Amino acid sequence: MEVRSLGNTGLQVSALSLGASPFGGVFGEVSYQDCKRCLDSALDLGINFIDCSPYYGQTKAEAMLGRTLDRVARDKYILATKVGRYGAEATDFDFSAQRVTESVDESLSRLGVEYIDIIQCHDIEFGDLNQIVEETLPALRAVVAAGKARFVGITGLPLKVFREVIARTKVDTILSYCHYSLNDTTLENLLPVLEERNTGILNASPFSMGLLTGRGAPDWHPAPEAIKAACQKAAQHCRNKGASIEKLAVQFAVANPRLATTLVGTSKAEDIVSNVNCLTAPIDEELLSEVEAILAPIKDQTWPSGRTENND
Repeated sequence: MEVRSLGNTGLQVSALSLGASPFGGVFGEVSYQDCKRCLDSALDLGINFIDCSPYYGQTKAEAMLGRTLDRVARDKYILATKVGRYGAEATDFDFSAQRVTESVDESLSRLGVEYIDIIQCHDIEFGDLNQIVEETLPALRAVVAAGKARFVGITGLPLKVFREVIARTKVDTILSYCHYSLNDTTLENLLPVLEERNTGILNASPFSMGLLTGRGAPDWHPAPEAIKAACQKAAQHCRNKGASIEKLAVQFAVANPRLATTLVGTSKAEDIVSNVNCLTAPIDEELLSEVEAILAPIKDQTWPSGRTENND
């Protein structure tokens, strides 16, 4: 597995990484044995970066991940989790210094570790960016100073929030999702300023939260119908050619060396094996061109998330 430098952190992360949200049962019931096999497969195949959050399954994902990490040497993986988002409602966000500090301690306990490699503010578009800059991030830097975390990051959907925050303060990493995939590559527009600041770039959801899959987007997916329809047309085209849009999506995202890692969420060992195998095969350039042509009418279109003022 190729490893890449993560900004100024000194961390060397695998080009493909494990998103642990499914460990919380958010996409269906999961067992300890399933999650353990998934984690073991990931580590055996060279994946060393794992991302989680107390929001996933309302703490269940962290608890399950902690169980599966038991007896795994701490230097075998790089662990990220988040603070600030705890439920599905707008009232379930709390970016106050007191709450995020408490949240770190709670995550450490659930995960069964003494420190977190990257502690991230979760979906900051739902908060007041002034509070994020002036209160939340300083509190997380205090967590780092206390030895409970090593680096500080921010996550979100609208790219606007990254531009605004990094213009005002330093963060070690950003986690962007659904903005570097077959249907949307707008993260590229942000790369120069991130690289100028040597900020680590974590790319998540190369399947655009299910849009770029054979089964299609879940009912709750916020994308407009035109995006859903185009993505399903592209998926069907891949099937007609005897190919998989999931494979193409993973290959496309990981192929960009400017992205330190691409996170794919799963709790299934077979998904890990399949995704890693994608990286050993050359990308089908003809199929890629055909899929890009199908997606061209909706290319780079997105959907709002969080507060109105935090969206472009």
